[in-house]
Amino acid sequence: MEWIIGIIGGALGGVGSGAAVKKNTLGPVINGILGAIGGAGGSAIVQALLAGGAGLDLGAIAGNLVGGGVAGAVVATVVGLIVNAVKKK
Repeated sequence: MEWIIGIIGGALGGVGSGAAVKKNTLGPVINGILGAIGGAGGSAIVQALLAGGAGLDLGAIAGNLVGGGVAGAVVATVVGLIVNAVKKK
């Protein structure tokens, strides 16, 4: 369940980062996919940090959503920068 929340947060973060940084966007679909991949990784990191907690509570849900969103935005932005840099060569 936590992974799904992280993936959703990552997808939203990826799409949001593409909308915020127009010159580094790869389109909403690609940014969403990249964000979802980053969100899965971000969610795994948040889960590892919150491993001491038992069960799925509101704090864990918020942590996975935000962690996935941030990781998704970062992955989508970095890949966009790399792709645009390669295109310019």
